[in-house]
Amino acid sequence: MSELSNKQIEDRLHHLTTLSIALNDIKNVQLLLERILQTAKSITNADGGTLYRVSADKKCLEFDILLNKSLELHFGGSQEKSDKMRAIPLLLDDGEPNLEAVVAYAANRKESVNIEYVYDTPIFNFSGMRRFDEVYDYHCQSLLAVPMLDHNSELVGVLQLINSVDSITGKIQEFDTTDQLFIEALSSQAAIAITNQDLILQLENLLESLVNLINIGIDEKSANTGRHCQQVPKLTMMLADAVQKAQDGPLKDFSMSENERYELWLAGMLHDCGKITTPVHVIEKATKLQTIFDRIELINTRFEILGRDAEIRALKGQLNNSASQQFAQELQNELKQLNTDRAFLAHANIGCERMQDEDLARVLAIANKSWVDYQGETQPLLTENEVENLMIRAGTLTAEERTIINNHISVTIRMLEALPWPKHLQDIPEYAGGHHERMDGNGYPRGLCKEQMSVQARVMAIADIFEALTARDRPYKTGKTLTESLNILGKFSLNGHIDPDLFRIFVSEKVYLQYAHEFMDSAQIDDVDESQIPGYLTS
Repeated sequence: MSELSNKQIEDRLHHLTTLSIALNDIKNVQLLLERILQTAKSITNADGGTLYRVSADKKCLEFDILLNKSLELHFGGSQEKSDKMRAIPLLLDDGEPNLEAVVAYAANRKESVNIEYVYDTPIFNFSGMRRFDEVYDYHCQSLLAVPMLDHNSELVGVLQLINSVDSITGKIQEFDTTDQLFIEALSSQAAIAITNQDLILQLENLLESLVNLINIGIDEKSANTGRHCQQVPKLTMMLADAVQKAQDGPLKDFSMSENERYELWLAGMLHDCGKITTPVHVIEKATKLQTIFDRIELINTRFEILGRDAEIRALKGQLNNSASQQFAQELQNELKQLNTDRAFLAHANIGCERMQDEDLARVLAIANKSWVDYQGETQPLLTENEVENLMIRAGTLTAEERTIINNHISVTIRMLEALPWPKHLQDIPEYAGGHHERMDGNGYPRGLCKEQMSVQARVMAIADIFEALTARDRPYKTGKTLTESLNILGKFSLNGHIDPDLFRIFVSEKVYLQYAHEFMDSAQIDDVDESQIPGYLTS
């Protein structure tokens, strides 16, 4: 073997080794295929090459990439595909294997085809190649088609090379045996890499589908939480992207790779997965007295009974006493007081305003009244449980129900920590489990402080609160305006609830406005005076 041949062998080994290393690093399948074809062309000094992959239904070879040096053509891969490149059927109309097209032959027979003079070979139909030659004023002479088989000898695709060029004379020559052996080795290696990439993609799709399945389960339990599960990750990524762009300040060095971005997005999707265990009647509790139904109606019924009893007493008094005017006035006063008390309880039941001490005392006073049931037994106007619920100072949840709601984050952490996350996703439990922690350590469930939390977890905490403030689909409240929401967040940044540095970026980079235009009702998007937002410095 000549010195030149030795040099060629050395170069080919170098190309093959370089590709082997690159195959593990390239995650984009199209770029991976392009690199494979480019390497095959370099090894054989081929002028052109085409790569086909087997279709999902195994019925044809679909065109993926075409490269041609002399024609300066590049279709597929990092460039747009050409609609002129058609798929090649693997079966004929009668169901028999297609052995007429050379790449279909290589695919069906799972063997390489090496042709020195294309148009002198009568056993194949080269009509497509002839059309290509006519359109581009080209001449296909030598050809090498190699099936790409994975570790199970399953067909992945076919790699076809055109016109091997002699590096010294520049003449078209046959692909020699060494060329063929190298391309067969490359094709086998590439097929396994493609199969692995497809498997990874399938596993990622499966994981994302399972995550969506959990969110569908939560959504079916409560339509009011499904939107939250979908939009918190979107807002999280908006803020994380803004933080990455920071040129100065404490967070200027923060950055994320694509894998880390995917990890954060997935954590956002899973941040409330523990709610799948939360009882529906707690999640959906729109009023203080709501369980399966709103028990304010039971109280209204008792007031109706009290009113009728008062009317009966008044009528009896009028029959037995000539002072009917007195009884009528007393009845009017009693009915007025009953209506006032009933209206007060109906308003208190909504839970939209914070209960003052005098309001709580009034609930207790009304509870001390009594009514007579259908058995003639005297009962308190309000049960102990009704009193407990009506005396909730803010919102609609009792302390016990609040504990049940808060427990969802502990369940979320337990669920996520129980999963065998791969290395690049191992921080998901920490990111998802930290969105109810506070910077001052007074959050839950672990009482972490700022220094114990990742930037990603702190980002998600802001996204979770802002989405909840602006959400207009909650059963217990209406969505707040931008100004109202930012004022609340600003106060949270001052009292140790959220990260003030992240909050400044949230405002300065207009993340709130980006989110608002995409997801909020136009009526909520008011003109924000950033200079008036607590905790935010515009200078």
